[in-house]
Amino acid sequence: MALITMRQAITDALREEMQRDDKVFIMGQEVGVWGGTYAVTRGFYDEFGEKRVRDTPISEMAIGGVAVGAAMGGLRPVAEFMTINFAFLALDAIVNHAAKIHYMFGEQMRVPVVYRAPGGGGRQLGATHSHTPDVIFAHFPGLKVVSPATPYDAKGLMKAAIRTDDPVLFIEHHTLYQIRGEVPEGDYVVPIGVSDVKRPGDAVTIVAYAQGLQVALEAAKQLAQEGIEAEVVDLRSLRPLDMGPVLESFRKTFKAVIVEEGYRTFGIGAEIAARLQEEGFDYMDAPVKRVAQLEAPLPYSRELEQSALINADRVIAAVKEIL
Repeated sequence: MALITMRQAITDALREEMQRDDKVFIMGQEVGVWGGTYAVTRGFYDEFGEKRVRDTPISEMAIGGVAVGAAMGGLRPVAEFMTINFAFLALDAIVNHAAKIHYMFGEQMRVPVVYRAPGGGGRQLGATHSHTPDVIFAHFPGLKVVSPATPYDAKGLMKAAIRTDDPVLFIEHHTLYQIRGEVPEGDYVVPIGVSDVKRPGDAVTIVAYAQGLQVALEAAKQLAQEGIEAEVVDLRSLRPLDMGPVLESFRKTFKAVIVEEGYRTFGIGAEIAARLQEEGFDYMDAPVKRVAQLEAPLPYSRELEQSALINADRVIAAVKEIL
């Protein structure tokens, strides 16, 4: 096992898939000569050439639409949006075309495109560059949505996303690029649509993903010092959504806290809570608690931004409230 950053894990996955399949190519703003806003594709332009690493105009709708056409034509594009906030400009291409063509044309066409999009708050990028709109994209059938929280999952999910024949939105929380974790050096994939228990426990179930997982694990670590063993389940994929490990854990702990960086209202946590009520009501000993970002545009000020985001203290408080 190699101990590498999430950035390196994604880079390795992209490089290995481009070496494995010459139909895979990368496109986006400054992904070539510059090497990507977060340096994920640094060196790719020299290694693979301008035909397979293509700098695009500053037009997200063009990036989204051209990627759909390329995928329908038999290629496997990996299209990068500089930030998920800019993906709003490509919403038509993503949800009206990529997500629906396979269905609307009776399975005669596939759209094997991967949209990479860094997102989330925590880097002082201001209100219009710090959205966590994951639930918006996960709302639409036909589009797979994944958001890894560890280097191992990032590499395996990226490989799975490139190899699937369905469109995938691959959300990379930009505060996680520097976290390190063990990653196998050989080829492997992490299946899309499979949740994973990241920490076993029997007192309470904490459900999270992306940056929320790191917050949940820190909270679980502190709770354990008080004798409270929390089980932490990482969703990894938002669509398809795998509730199996969540329900299995809930039937053991009878209590749940859901952690997400998005807004609480109409959020991922609302969906998880509803499914726990529908499918696990007989095991429910306390109301399901949700910990989410405060409902205001994220401030630029670091202190104010951090006060609005999720943290371990808020998760611990939610756990103790239902215990």
